[in-house]
Amino acid sequence: MREIARWSGIAIVSFGHAGNGNLHINLLFDPANADQALMAPRALDALFSRVLELGGTLSGEHGIGLAKRAFMRQAIDPPTLAMMHAIKAAFDPDQILNPGKLLP
Repeated sequence: MREIARWSGIAIVSFGHAGNGNLHINLLFDPANADQALMAPRALDALFSRVLELGGTLSGEHGIGLAKRAFMRQAIDPPTLAMMHAIKAAFDPDQILNPGKLLP
C-alpha cells in the first residue's frame, strides 16, 4: 500500500477486522483533481493485482459490485467463472437481480 501510495500520489487508508483478517483498503482522492482522477484507476489496478498475488481476495464481505468487477477474471479461474454465470442465468434469466454487478 505504501509503495502504491508513494508512486501514485494518492492517499491509501486501511482498516479492518483483526478477528477474521478482513482488511478494507480505500483510495482517498479528489475526482475533481485531474491528476488524481487519472492516477486512481492505475493505483487501484496495482492494489488489486498485489492483493491477488499475495493470495488475498477482492472481497470478503461486501461483495464485488462495480469497482472490483473488472478484476474478476484475475481472481477467479475461467471454469469457476463460467459456473457462476450459469448459476446466475438459472436463477435470474431476465438479468433483473442486481444487474451489472459481480460478473464481468
